[in-house]
Amino acid sequence: MKISFHGAAGEVTGSCYLVETAQVKFLVDCGMFQGPPEHEARNRRAFPFDPRHIDFVLLTHAHIDHSGLLPKLVLDGFKGPIYTTAATADLLAVMLPDSGHIQEMEAERAQRYIRRGGKPRYQSDRPVYTVLDAKRSLEQLVPLAYDDDLEAHATVRCRFRDAGHILGSSIIEVWVQEGYRRTKLVFSGDLGQPHRPILRDPTLIEQADILLVESTYGNRLHKDMAATLDEFVTVVNDTLLRKQGNVIIPAFAVGRTQELLYHFHELTRQGRFRNLNLFVDSPMATEVTRITMHHLQLFDAAARELAAWRAAGQGLPVLKFTGSVEESMALNNIHSGAVIISASGMCDGGRIKHHLRHNLGRRENSVLITGFQAEGTLGRRLVDRAAAVRIFGQDVPVRADIHTLGGFSAHADRAALLHWLRAFREPPHRTFVVHGEAATAAVFADALRQELGWKAQVPGLGEHVTV
Repeated sequence: MKISFHGAAGEVTGSCYLVETAQVKFLVDCGMFQGPPEHEARNRRAFPFDPRHIDFVLLTHAHIDHSGLLPKLVLDGFKGPIYTTAATADLLAVMLPDSGHIQEMEAERAQRYIRRGGKPRYQSDRPVYTVLDAKRSLEQLVPLAYDDDLEAHATVRCRFRDAGHILGSSIIEVWVQEGYRRTKLVFSGDLGQPHRPILRDPTLIEQADILLVESTYGNRLHKDMAATLDEFVTVVNDTLLRKQGNVIIPAFAVGRTQELLYHFHELTRQGRFRNLNLFVDSPMATEVTRITMHHLQLFDAAARELAAWRAAGQGLPVLKFTGSVEESMALNNIHSGAVIISASGMCDGGRIKHHLRHNLGRRENSVLITGFQAEGTLGRRLVDRAAAVRIFGQDVPVRADIHTLGGFSAHADRAALLHWLRAFREPPHRTFVVHGEAATAAVFADALRQELGWKAQVPGLGEHVTV
């Protein structure tokens, strides 16, 4: 058996792993590279394998850095099934066409630039894929329930387990038969932080021959949730009440937006917030919130209790979901008292860039960063305290307060990752540390060797390993 690492190897985006035997070839994830401009060129390159020869895909979850190149895979000839959980399939029905729309808009912008005499950035000014391409790829989705057994191939059996990261996220157990030998592979996907609201904790796995484990936060601990919520309340109340400004929150449309809404409602129920005016300015986040409420069976007990309180309709914050471009633009005329939650979470696309352009230059405002910001992104530059940032070709001074609240991360931190790994009854024969920036992955791999006594390595991008 050979495993090839075609993304999320020494980096946190573009997850894509190819497993090959004499009988079968399949992918786990097929994600888009996100971050600096050169990643766009990587998304346009031909796959380093022939999509026509891939038998099936196993998808851990819906985030675009894990799913975003599925339409391109189909466009380039892949005709097999894409297996994933039912909730993930529901989310992809929104997220992949939205991604296709973004590709089309970026292509139109590039074409206008070229018509004005600009030099093309890429060999082609066409979109990586279109909305129609994305919708066609959805036809190959096969939704599954957690913990059901799947025979994906005569030689491959699979099971999707709850990863507790976002709605529908999965750890995937895979048993591959080669002659008389059966090998169990486990792909952690992105693991959630235990004891977080809304979703259940990640399922503990007890055995694997080969393990691929994420390491996004493998070198650090998240701030205590109670302390994070204290800081959250302080920043929001200080900005709205004392400074008379706005709070701008870049947030992923899937997972982070819903978690923030949970906290705003729960803290209102506790009396720590009053008279909030919340605006969710992301059509995709609006649709994802609707989908989330259709999967209440995946919630933990506390989230179901809060949903019942909200349904009762007493003492609620004012919550508005903006749909049209005109409604979104109107938010920029609000100079105080608004909490605006908008995508994208790393500030590199979508409506959040417009809100940052209009609000970063005012000292009475605050920007709350609540998620991981990859190197090269606008969000990372804000976290790194840039004095000014460039948005839509304009230099925008950063006068608003920038607050980073690490405790909200949907990823397991170092302690949570090690807790999950310690559930294995014995060390896997080989462990590959993936989905982490190079230095972070190296630190976490060393922790596995030193603290657990495991054989752990960080694969390189494009590396092929025989196991």
